[in-house]
Amino acid sequence: MTVQNGPTIATVIPVLNEEGHIGKCLESLISQDHPAHDHIILVLDGGSSDNTISEIESMIKKSKQIDGPLIELATNPGKHVSNARNLALNLIPASVTHLIELIGHCVVPQNHISTRMRSWQKYESQSKENNSNPLGALGVKVLSRKGKLGMFESWVEGALSSPLGSGAGQFDNFNSSSTTKIPAFAMHLRSAVMDVGGWDEDFISCQDSDLSMRMIEQGYRLMRCPETTVSMAKRTSLSRWWKMGHRYGFWRTKIVLRHPKRISLREYAPWFGVILSAILCYVSNDYWMIPAMMYGVVLIAEALRISIINRRFSLIIGIPMCLFMLHTSFSIGLLDGLIRKGKASSDR
Repeated sequence: MTVQNGPTIATVIPVLNEEGHIGKCLESLISQDHPAHDHIILVLDGGSSDNTISEIESMIKKSKQIDGPLIELATNPGKHVSNARNLALNLIPASVTHLIELIGHCVVPQNHISTRMRSWQKYESQSKENNSNPLGALGVKVLSRKGKLGMFESWVEGALSSPLGSGAGQFDNFNSSSTTKIPAFAMHLRSAVMDVGGWDEDFISCQDSDLSMRMIEQGYRLMRCPETTVSMAKRTSLSRWWKMGHRYGFWRTKIVLRHPKRISLREYAPWFGVILSAILCYVSNDYWMIPAMMYGVVLIAEALRISIINRRFSLIIGIPMCLFMLHTSFSIGLLDGLIRKGKASSDR
């Protein structure tokens, strides 16, 4: 893509208290092999109380010293991700045609932007050749953070590597390009985002899922590509893992209420099992414990499989525990989403 009157690509990063990660995130972005003058990085702070701001300012100076991309820091009065991304639409130059959505606790490889753009151009050409829907967003494959993982982090990564933990969403371990309803860390066509009215600020979480559904309804095609990756730091404690699962379940209900086509029956499987066991128990059936026992066997078998692959036998204990917590907290969140309004999360 040629640069005429300014950068055509903007990376948008909403942050809040990311002092342990934002430096590495920005370091990976200013080291891209894509031309620096074609890329602008906009960081929007939602009121950090740690050293996030000083870390960002340090990286702004470093990028200038090496003639890297322009990094700009702005305040996000709305504090939430959806507020930040809408604000970014007004702050980035008019020349920007594509928005890359990242978060503070992730890093990208050196060829991240150039690979994204090659993939985008390929799929965009296919759309034109086939007279199919125009490409509106391109997602990536999400990997574990770089470096040695602690014990609990390895449990979380193991759980998310399982189909029982990843589902078909952000952490899906896909290996081939395909259309999707959930493009993780999407690069959006700016005009497509504006065409559907930007991000809905009623969604404190899962705002990207809502945007994706509206883009699909508007006739845009969303894709994901495994050649482009983002390495993301996950939760590091049991309490935060539980809160994350609950938050995902809570906002999934809000999404389904707004977009019924987003429903996935597999996400309600734990409730089906609980209801079946309750019915069997109520009628005094001797087999009422069978569903729970089968569930336990499946968790243990999956833990054994992943522990052998990773050669880390603590996963035999950690994965069943993490999967059980995820399924339980997510399922409770699904019900909670029918009752309460949303509020800002505290699971990071």
